[in-house]
Amino acid sequence: MDQESGHNNTLPWGKRGEYLVIFQFILFFGFIFLPVYPDFFDTGLFKNLTAIRWTILIATWIPAFFLGSLGAYNIKKYLTPLPYPVEDNQLVTTGMYALVRHPLYSSILFAAFGWTFFTMSFSHFCLTLVGFIFFNYKASREERWLIQRHPEYTDYAQRVKRFIPWVY
Repeated sequence: MDQESGHNNTLPWGKRGEYLVIFQFILFFGFIFLPVYPDFFDTGLFKNLTAIRWTILIATWIPAFFLGSLGAYNIKKYLTPLPYPVEDNQLVTTGMYALVRHPLYSSILFAAFGWTFFTMSFSHFCLTLVGFIFFNYKASREERWLIQRHPEYTDYAQRVKRFIPWVY
């Protein structure tokens, strides 16, 4: 165990989900630099839908902000980019974790969906879909490790949805 961080470094590189973190960064920067396609910016449709586009952007970015910031705050002591839980972690089921099991992943997905709709970008829609599949896989992997460490996680997972409160 690393004495400074309290994290378990006994597993070889790659066994705590390091590849998933690398892929997550690739998705993140890919989303930022991905061109908007098709480009509707100068069309009447884009302009006519301005109020709806802003409404959806705000309606997705507000929950994204709260899920991400409060979710990080709720697990600040155990926060790591790796899906493998830190050695001394406790199962957190309060705060944002009472609404969804993975509020940090939810935050990213809500923000990506909002931007995708705001720009009316099919290319961003496709990458958001890839992101959803990726975070679903990463969450599943993380949950297997959490169940090994916290058998009560199974009951928690039956009560609380994965990404979207009361939905999924």
